[in-house]
Amino acid sequence: MSSLEKETGVPEATHHGAALAATQDVERIEAPVTWKAYLICAFASFGGIFFGYDSGYINGVLGSKIFVHAVEGPLVDKLSESNTSLIVSILSCGTFLGAIIAGDVADWIGRKWTVILGCAIYMAGVVVQMITGAGDALGAIVAGRLIAGLGVGFESAIVILYMSEICPRKVRGALVAGYQFCITIGIMLASCVVYATQNYTTSANYRIPIAIQFIWALILGGGLMCLPDSPRYFVKKGKLAEASSALARLRGQPKDSEYIQVELAEIVANEEYERQLIPSTTWFGSWANCFKGSVWKANSNLRKTILGTSLQMMQQWTGVNFIFYYSTPFLQSTGAIADSFLISMVFTIINVFSTPISFWTVERFGRRSILFWGALGMLICQFLVGIIGVTVGFNHAHKVGDATVADNIPAVNAQIAFICIFIFFFASTWGPGAWIVIGEIFPLPIRSRGVGLSTASNWLWNTIIAVITPYMTGDNRGNMKSSVFFVWGGLCTAAFVYTYFLVPETKGLSLEQVDKMMEETTPRTSAKWKPTSTFAAPKAEGGYVHTETA
Repeated sequence: MSSLEKETGVPEATHHGAALAATQDVERIEAPVTWKAYLICAFASFGGIFFGYDSGYINGVLGSKIFVHAVEGPLVDKLSESNTSLIVSILSCGTFLGAIIAGDVADWIGRKWTVILGCAIYMAGVVVQMITGAGDALGAIVAGRLIAGLGVGFESAIVILYMSEICPRKVRGALVAGYQFCITIGIMLASCVVYATQNYTTSANYRIPIAIQFIWALILGGGLMCLPDSPRYFVKKGKLAEASSALARLRGQPKDSEYIQVELAEIVANEEYERQLIPSTTWFGSWANCFKGSVWKANSNLRKTILGTSLQMMQQWTGVNFIFYYSTPFLQSTGAIADSFLISMVFTIINVFSTPISFWTVERFGRRSILFWGALGMLICQFLVGIIGVTVGFNHAHKVGDATVADNIPAVNAQIAFICIFIFFFASTWGPGAWIVIGEIFPLPIRSRGVGLSTASNWLWNTIIAVITPYMTGDNRGNMKSSVFFVWGGLCTAAFVYTYFLVPETKGLSLEQVDKMMEETTPRTSAKWKPTSTFAAPKAEGGYVHTETA
């Protein structure tokens, strides 16, 4: 009898002939978090840098006269609305396709190697973008961003999946929030590089910002080669020896540690339980599993898929990417800002320094709470920017020679201030919160596809917003100016209501416990739910003990 059996009185569980220690103590299903384990898990979040950088550099490049001349010709000083829409949105189109494909690839070759493959595709896309200016500039930048987008799709979907599966439950929210933090760092670095090269008079003006992307993919792909793959992936494949080794490295414990045996037993027991509910099937059937069940049942696969995809849709609906994609040309068009590049960089710096707040709040107050209050803060800011703009701000200007000057500079400054406050609310709540939740809500049999679909939803709506925004704000089409903020404010209001009724609280639970919580509660009561039994211990005794609501 093992020491754990003596302590708990629970026999060892078995799986395909392998003995695994089981426990009834829900607080002992994971090893204490060590710094080594923390740093290993945190490294994967580095993938957010090239996601953010790729999204951020294009904002400044679109405002580069040399880039505009390369694409439109030497006599044109502004990109057409159609070309602006195409160049920005084509990346999101590629990421949408990449995220859909990545789920299958991750189940085939593993989470780690899928991200590494995504890095290789991304680097190929960067090489193609570097050709911009030699020959057909528009064709090169569009083709390169489409290829790079496929790589970003692989990375953005599977890094979240990988981190959710390897991170200890007590710090999983903070570590996955680190991914969003790296996105903000990437956006800020892109703004700094663009700002530093804006006065170059050669193609280096835009080629340097493009080329630097190559570095981020090398760091992430090279670093991941030294890290273990997800233990849950190995369990899904029936490779318990590899799962034990990976888990031992991730938790900083020896393979024969009781902590490793107990956590592995919990993962195995839950995988077998979920496999009874979602049997293995054909490739088409495995995708169909994501859409099975009733939309009215909180724990159905369909409901989880809708929750994941709609949560990412809501994140895009906040309007944050309007600011990071189009703030430079938009602020230039108002004529109210002397240095729109500098203001855009200020926005990205606020984004970076606001995100780490979520490391603490997401584990202290929970996912549901920060999404709820974040949506409230964002909708107030967006409506205030819109109201000020249409009354005395951006929308009111006069000509001084060839320049456009705002009638009321303090009002414009107030709009800039509220945009900054909006970014603070987004960066500390919805930015990381949406990514955290989609990595936690899906059961193992459909997790890779569920996270892939959710990420694809993010990029689908990112694409739609990138396509339509130039037409909404362009001088020759919608010419909405500040009125566009009423659109984002209304959509933030929808996110506020959505969170209250549909988003569950997953703080402090293992991925296996999240599934049980969603089965036994509603989103509005989920924060009160507490686990009272493990999966592995009842299985060792021949049954499963239900948990209860506190």
